[in-house]
Amino acid sequence: MNHNDVLRSLRYLIKANDAKIAEIIALSGLQVSPADIAHYVKKEEEPGFVLCPQPVMAHFLDGLVTHRRGRDESRPAQPVELPVTNNTILKKLRVAFELKEDDLHAILKAVNFPVSKPELSALFRKVGHDNYRPCGDQLLRNFLKGLTHRVRG
Repeated sequence: MNHNDVLRSLRYLIKANDAKIAEIIALSGLQVSPADIAHYVKKEEEPGFVLCPQPVMAHFLDGLVTHRRGRDESRPAQPVELPVTNNTILKKLRVAFELKEDDLHAILKAVNFPVSKPELSALFRKVGHDNYRPCGDQLLRNFLKGLTHRVRG
């Protein structure tokens, strides 16, 4: 899924403006101006559209975890995980919103996109694992839609 679409969805989900998104990215150590964020959240057909780079999305997801859960001073900062795949986005959102397996099932079921437990657990495996399954765009899109309904009501 396009990182710009994910950024737009998450911006709406957490009710944040461009400046707030820039602050969240700064929590993970990357400085981005609100003007850059404005270009990233535009639609492809709008003038001024710029593709959101992978490092910006990675820092945003890490910053979102810190923003939602707070910084753990007892642990060293984790390195930014690149490349940012749909599986990575799903994992980071699961951590940021403190979702359990049942929560994930409920979110996907609420948007009529049921996924079995083995299918869902396969999305969270490491890339080399036998049961690893890449997360498709449709699943991530439906998950973001369901998470928005859950968080925003």
